[in-house]
Amino acid sequence: MRAMAVREVVGLTTPWLATRLGLQSAQVDAMRRGGELLAVRRDDGQWVYPSWQFGRDGRPLASIPRVVAAARARGIADERLTELLSARAGLTGDGRLVDALRAGREDEVLRALAEVR
Repeated sequence: MRAMAVREVVGLTTPWLATRLGLQSAQVDAMRRGGELLAVRRDDGQWVYPSWQFGRDGRPLASIPRVVAAARARGIADERLTELLSARAGLTGDGRLVDALRAGREDEVLRALAEVR
C-alpha cells in the first residue's frame, strides 16, 4: 500500500468541526489529543478530521476512542491509522475497515489493528 499523502485526506477542519459540534476549536483540539477524535495534519498545518468517524447525527462514533487508543498502544501513528482504516481490506474485497467500524463491527477493526506490524 502506498503512503497516503496527508493533503489527500478528505475531512473537516478544526474550525468547521468546532462550529458543527458547538464547541471551541481548543476543545476539538483537546479531543484530538485525548484520542476522542482522529485527525491528521495537512501539509498546510491544518488538522483534518476524516468525516467517516461521525455518525448520521454528526456526533463522533462511540468506537473512535477505543480504536484510537488501541492503535496508539501499538505505536500506530494517527496518520497510519487513517491509512489503515481507509484502505481496501483484503486482496479482492472492496470493503474498508472504516466500513466495518461504521457498521458497528468494532471488534473486527480491533483484531485487524492487533495484526498490524
